[in-house]
Amino acid sequence: MKECGIKIGIVCCSNGQKRENREKVRSLNDTLLSIGIQPVFSDCIYEPEGAFGKPAGERARALMEFYEDDEISGIFDISGGDIANGILSYLDYERIAGSRKMFWGYSDLTTVINAIYAKTGKSSVLYQIRNLLYDHRERQILDFKNSVIGCGNDLFRIQYHFIQQKEMHGIVIGGNIRCFLKLAGTEFMPDFNDKILLLESYRGGPAQMETYLCQLEQMGAFRKIAGILLGTFTEMQENGHVPSIETLVREFVGEDMPIAVTPDVGHGTDAKGIVIGREFG
Repeated sequence: MKECGIKIGIVCCSNGQKRENREKVRSLNDTLLSIGIQPVFSDCIYEPEGAFGKPAGERARALMEFYEDDEISGIFDISGGDIANGILSYLDYERIAGSRKMFWGYSDLTTVINAIYAKTGKSSVLYQIRNLLYDHRERQILDFKNSVIGCGNDLFRIQYHFIQQKEMHGIVIGGNIRCFLKLAGTEFMPDFNDKILLLESYRGGPAQMETYLCQLEQMGAFRKIAGILLGTFTEMQENGHVPSIETLVREFVGEDMPIAVTPDVGHGTDAKGIVIGREFG
């Protein structure tokens, strides 16, 4: 067993893990220990009996305890689902702003990641650490070690190509489109001006995507942003839905908006990380 010089916090700010996932959680623990990282699990990892998660205040408290623990160097969320935005009003953003720790999570944690940026200006990472367990585990572990323990950036080296215009510049906001829109009308939604809007999705077909894009248009997002980065839209792409997400987005934003596409950001087990709140490119 390697000596563990890095200690990280593991949380579930969205739906708790099901009890039958205990073996996967143990496997994550063992995998991290094997590469020299000591995980510390919060007391809000599993869903309680008859519920989908512990109360929002408890989940927020568990997260803040890691921000307050000087031995913890980073915080990784292993959940997803629906209820992460419930914790936003309970977080101590002044404490978060003064911390050097980064928060990592994906999917429903889009809400927390963007709220942290909106309230503090701090960056977070859209990435699911459970990818270290799945079918691309060898590559994921190598990239993770390179970028978290080492001094490299392999985990963040995404491939993309433009389908409209040739360049774009700005700070990245966004993530999962459904979850990002939970922040609409709240103090936790980042400012859109001159930003690169990242959009990706796991479930949902063209009708759902159209209604989300319509909401963004009605919010004035497409008049303010500097470009769009499209990650993977799993259900649409696996089922060959038409119109495609690229076609839908073009219809809403017109031909002058820069649009880039990447296969490396989203819900795939081969997904890389992308930093929300940092300059694109």
